[in-house]
Amino acid sequence: MVHKDFLITDFVHPVLMEGLHSLGFTTTYAPEMSRKEMEEALSYYKGVVINTRCAIDKSAMASAPSLRWIARLGSGLEIIDLEAAKEHGVVVISAPEGNAQAVAEHAMGMLLCLANHLVSAHKSVREGEWLRELHRGWEISGRTIGIIGYGNNGIAFGRLWKGWDVRVVAYDKYIDGYGTEFVEQVTLDQLLTDADIISLHIPLTAETREMVDLSFLEKCKFGCILINTSRGKNINISDVVASLKTGKLGGACLDVFPSEPPSSGGAEFKALFEELCGMENVIMSPHVAGWTVESKRKIAEVLVEKIKGF
Repeated sequence: MVHKDFLITDFVHPVLMEGLHSLGFTTTYAPEMSRKEMEEALSYYKGVVINTRCAIDKSAMASAPSLRWIARLGSGLEIIDLEAAKEHGVVVISAPEGNAQAVAEHAMGMLLCLANHLVSAHKSVREGEWLRELHRGWEISGRTIGIIGYGNNGIAFGRLWKGWDVRVVAYDKYIDGYGTEFVEQVTLDQLLTDADIISLHIPLTAETREMVDLSFLEKCKFGCILINTSRGKNINISDVVASLKTGKLGGACLDVFPSEPPSSGGAEFKALFEELCGMENVIMSPHVAGWTVESKRKIAEVLVEKIKGF
C-alpha cells in the first residue's frame, strides 16, 4: 500500500481534497470503503476523514500508531472513542457549522409537511383524487416552538422563525445567556410545559440517550409535535410510538432512527417501525437533514480551515 497522509472514507466535496493538497497533505480517496477495510488500512495513515459508516473505536486506534487526525464529516462525535483519541494523542475535528442550516431547513420542512398533510395530499392528487377536506391543515402561527440544544443546529433552527408569529423558547444545559429578542432562554420543565412543537438538536451521549421517554413525554402538552433530526437513540422509540397512539404526541417528524437503515434492526424495532409507517401523523426521512449540495461544500471548507488552524 502507498503511504499517504489522509484516508478519505466517504463522498466529499472536491474542496476538501484540494484544501488538504494545498496544505501539503497527500490523500487516498475511498468513499465506498467499509468499516472493516478502513480498520485494516488505518495503520498506513496519519489522518482519516470519516462519516457514520466508519466509526472508530479504541481497538482501531490502538492498531494505528501513526494516526494523528480524525476529521468527522458533519457532527456526531459518538462514532469516535474520544477518550481513546485523547489517550493516543489523536486530534478530533468535526464540522457541525457546515450543515447546521441544512438541518434547520429540513426540520422546518418536515414540520410544514406534517401541518399541511402534504405527503398524503401530493399522493392523492397524483392518483387522480381531489380530497380537500381530508387535507385541511393547521397553522404554526401563534404556537410555541421549543428547541432543546442551542448549539449550531439549534441556533440555525431558531433563526428560521424570525418574522413568524410564534414564540420560540430554548433550553441548553451547558450554556447560558443565549436569550435574544427572538428566542427565550428557559428551563427544560418550562419548555416541556409551554411548547406545542419540540425540536431536538442535541448530541448522543450517555446523558441524552433515550432522553425522550415516557417520563419526558408526560410533562409535555397533550398533542405536542416532536421533531428529531439529531440521533435516533435520543428517543425511546417504543415510548414515542405509544404516545402517538394515545394522542399525547400529536405527530412526529423523524429523520433519524435507533437502527439505520430500519431493515437492520431487530424484530422489536421492526415492528415499531411498521407501526410508524402506518401513521398519517408521522413524517420520516432517511437521515438526510444535513445532506444538501451546499452543506457538502461547507463541511469540506470548515474541515480544511480547522486543519489549517492546527
